[in-house]
Amino acid sequence: MRSSNKRSRNKNNRNRPNTVGNVVNRVFDSSGPEGKVRGTPQQIIDKYNQLARDAQLSNDRVNAENFQQHAEHYMRLLSEAQREQDARREQQEREQDARREQQERENRDRQAQRDADRPQRQDQDEPSQFSNDPADAPQPDVIDTNDDSNDSGLVETPEAKAEEKPKKPRAPRKPRKKPEPKAEEAQATPDAAE
Repeated sequence: MRSSNKRSRNKNNRNRPNTVGNVVNRVFDSSGPEGKVRGTPQQIIDKYNQLARDAQLSNDRVNAENFQQHAEHYMRLLSEAQREQDARREQQEREQDARREQQERENRDRQAQRDADRPQRQDQDEPSQFSNDPADAPQPDVIDTNDDSNDSGLVETPEAKAEEKPKKPRAPRKPRKKPEPKAEEAQATPDAAE
């Protein structure tokens, strides 16, 4: 037994309109006088135009006209899809321009509000207490560090004292003596030579 849900789903799918991108890139199966032609609308147009030229060369006017009509059908489909695509693109560009203008207008309004909220300086020559310029802030006294005295004002720590102690120089190493050959080996060498 077949489910009725499957039929209703198929009916809904058949009633959906084709979108622009779907028509331009969609693969069609065209049943023409010479059999099926398969491809995108542009490929089908090219194929039917080629078949029409071949029919004209063989002096078959009826088939040539038939192929041209098939090509014209797909050309109309393609041109309508491209027209809709261009209209959508223009609409999107207009919407983007409108959003951009709205955003710029809001930014100008915000900037104007910020400028109005800032306190106005009455006297430009007199520095303000609340100036953001660090040069206007009070500066600390500078300590002269070019004294020739060694007193840096720092407290000496035990670690610093330990580092200051000079280390004793190491005594030079004595060279190693080469081991002398054993007596047995010395006697074996002359025997081997004989």
